[in-house]
Amino acid sequence: MNKFWLLLSVFSIVTLQAQTASDTLEILDLLEKESRTWRSGDIAEHASCWQERSYNKVWINRGGGELLDIPAEVIIHPSKEITGQGGQAYLSNFQFNIYGDQAWVNHDEVSVGVDGKETYTHEMRLFEKVNGEWKLVGQSLYPYQLSEQKTDTTSYLNIVDITSKKVETVLIENRHFEAPNWHKDGYLLINSYGLLEKLDLKTKELSVLPTGNLSALNNDHGLSPDQQLLVLSNFDKRGSSWDTMESALYVMPVEGGRPKKVSTDAICFWHGWSMDGKTLAYTGVKKDNLDIYTIPVEGGKAKRLTKTEGLDDGPEYSPDGKYIYFNSYRTGHMQLWRMGVDGSNPEQLTFDSYSNWFPHISPDNQWMVYISYIEDQKQQHLFGKKVKLRLMNLQTREITDLTSVFYGGQGTINVPSWSPDSKRVAFVSYSIGN
Repeated sequence: MNKFWLLLSVFSIVTLQAQTASDTLEILDLLEKESRTWRSGDIAEHASCWQERSYNKVWINRGGGELLDIPAEVIIHPSKEITGQGGQAYLSNFQFNIYGDQAWVNHDEVSVGVDGKETYTHEMRLFEKVNGEWKLVGQSLYPYQLSEQKTDTTSYLNIVDITSKKVETVLIENRHFEAPNWHKDGYLLINSYGLLEKLDLKTKELSVLPTGNLSALNNDHGLSPDQQLLVLSNFDKRGSSWDTMESALYVMPVEGGRPKKVSTDAICFWHGWSMDGKTLAYTGVKKDNLDIYTIPVEGGKAKRLTKTEGLDDGPEYSPDGKYIYFNSYRTGHMQLWRMGVDGSNPEQLTFDSYSNWFPHISPDNQWMVYISYIEDQKQQHLFGKKVKLRLMNLQTREITDLTSVFYGGQGTINVPSWSPDSKRVAFVSYSIGN
């Protein structure tokens, strides 16, 4: 074969493969957006995922020869009554067939309701490329049941983009894990069953971080401002009450090693590290009242910053070093506050009916992400509740929903989990069976 034609053939094959890969990613993004906007109730954005055609079709195969032909208008332009119900969807087992400006895709979907229950479907989606963008034109759904009842907890490690609100799920495991931290070197830290684990975001390799003789870590752990050190909260003694348990703070190198105990109080749950790297902020207990304290990172005498009745928790330093943000029950409802780093001039930031917990400030000091319980939880931060992530613009104080309502709570976002570029946030959601 002439070398020119051989090179041209190779170039054409490579170009076609690249285009197919690009189309595949665009279709996956479209499927994520279609699912997310349905659950969040964003009707206009959901409609933008579809192209209206005279031949739009939506089928639901009920089995036994029963096929429901749903008017496509109901799906493309749904009413508010059938959307916005929250939950999350996890798609897998994709089969792509892309030919020119048309495509069909088979996949499985696990849909998790706001009650944590799973439902399952096999799905076929039909697409057309319109003005250079892929659009849905039809779909067929086949609901099915698992052969065995599932009762264990499944944990989903997610990353949400604060601009597009796109959610990427980077780890799914049939066990309980919690509380991601995001390191600038491209990995997340999570705790599970008393240990700390490291997830490489590029390779998705999961490994256990050596923490010496500590094996009862809880979900209050985090990184120093220079990300060279780790602080850990460990149950040195288990108990059923504040009087019978002990939780201490330890510091160690970020790569793992021998932890050094730095706290002196019996109960300490870490949440913040000052920008100069010298001070830790934590929640401590005195006479059954939880308040906010600070302690030198090398150890020493603790300083109490709050003394109000009711729980004060989740203290986190702002990147500019001016404030400590926290959640408090001092008004009789859990809301978000901030104060000076010495505990002065407390200022309430949220005033709604949600129970708001754990404010986390973006590295660029522009945003605050936090978790809101949909129903009032009083002073409790429980697992297995209806929650959502919310985002406050710290300049304008405007608040928007970052996610739809999902099944989570304790373990979802206990500690700082911002990406280093302030564009994304890591969080954990859960399901509990079918």
